[in-house]
Amino acid sequence: MTAHAYSRHGEQKSRSMLLPLVIVAIVIAAMATFVSYVLWPSWPRTPVALDAPSIPITVTGVLFDVPPAAIRTPVQRHPGEHERIDLVFLWPSLKPPEGDRDVAKPVVTGDDEVLPVPANDARLFVSIAPLGAVLNPDARLRTIYPRYTESQAIAGRDGLAMLPFRAGTPYEGEDLVYLAEKPEQFFARCSRPVRTVPGTCIHERALDAIEITFRFPGEWLEDWRQVAAGFDRLMAQLHSVK
Repeated sequence: MTAHAYSRHGEQKSRSMLLPLVIVAIVIAAMATFVSYVLWPSWPRTPVALDAPSIPITVTGVLFDVPPAAIRTPVQRHPGEHERIDLVFLWPSLKPPEGDRDVAKPVVTGDDEVLPVPANDARLFVSIAPLGAVLNPDARLRTIYPRYTESQAIAGRDGLAMLPFRAGTPYEGEDLVYLAEKPEQFFARCSRPVRTVPGTCIHERALDAIEITFRFPGEWLEDWRQVAAGFDRLMAQLHSVK
């Protein structure tokens, strides 16, 4: 083999070895660009003023009209699409709080009925988030919760029944509280009071692909019908059907 042929053969071999390295470098650069784009902090939106009118917010395509003062996190306080929103309302007025000075007062309904103020901080916490792969609340009531509850229910106040969750289950320390005759009409999972920590209840509802979670003190179950009606009113305020 001549020196010229040997030189050409070596050059071709070098090129064939260089090509995979070039491809790998391009792939790494593309991945780095993508990761930088995803992780690079976006310019923060200016939060809407607390006293502004209700703003349109969508979660998984479902539209809600939300008063800015009810939004707990300032970064969520802007119109548009959100992954989730976390809200707080005074009870029983269902108005957003106006700072620490805002104290809930008795509310007079259209029938001149004065609703009592619950004996605690009187605040209702609401979360709106996608259901995702999680079963909707009614399906959980029928298929999931019965696997973990005791077999014997305890009679509660004003038509309610209570089933304790068994120890060693994912819901240990909680009770399933529901309307005995029609569980789908009203049910909640409630933690039991521990020393100075009061019990808290979670009532969940599905709206299309959305789950609305209401968190409230267990003491409110003393007047659960009024509580359920308040949830209906709040849903109508946030998501009006036209």
